[in-house]
Amino acid sequence: MADDSLFEFLHMEIVSHIFNEQQSSKGELDNKDRAACISLLEAMGFRVGQGLIERLTRDTPSFKDELDIMKFICKDFWTKVFRRQVDNLRTNHQGTYVLQDNKFSLLSQFSGGKQYLDQAPKYLAFSCGVVRGALSNLGLESVVTAEVSIMPSCKCPIHDFYSYVQDCGFFLQLQIEKEISDFFLTDDLNRT
Repeated sequence: MADDSLFEFLHMEIVSHIFNEQQSSKGELDNKDRAACISLLEAMGFRVGQGLIERLTRDTPSFKDELDIMKFICKDFWTKVFRRQVDNLRTNHQGTYVLQDNKFSLLSQFSGGKQYLDQAPKYLAFSCGVVRGALSNLGLESVVTAEVSIMPSCKCPIHDFYSYVQDCGFFLQLQIEKEISDFFLTDDLNRT
């Protein structure tokens, strides 16, 4: 019980420090600054998730498929990290999984209702990174997001990176083509 409180307090202070540090250097935070803070928290969580999954799977036989990996994440990994199992796991069997935790520990310090919903993303970024880092070390490149409609309930849609890219394929392809053509155009101009 004391470990839970210490981790929750440390997590709150890390989030607060990152946002306060950004705010003190720039004044008022705009959307770009908030996104940078959330990205930093997610990157920190990613590294933590990689380390945790290495330790937890050291003596575990390899997984047969993606569904086995997700079951391990929901039962064993989630229990070790957040002290309880996921309440619900859903899948469309095409690379998308939704994990639901109705009493997510890192949101439990907020009162129920909707008044703090705008604060939830910054307190979920680290956790999304932890899950994405764990999945990455298990061989699943993924996109992990979090949705909150009522505190402290949290849904984490996880998309297999490649199926997610297929859904966004046209936009992604155009963006990559534009960056490549800009690179070669700039490179050609520098040569002359």
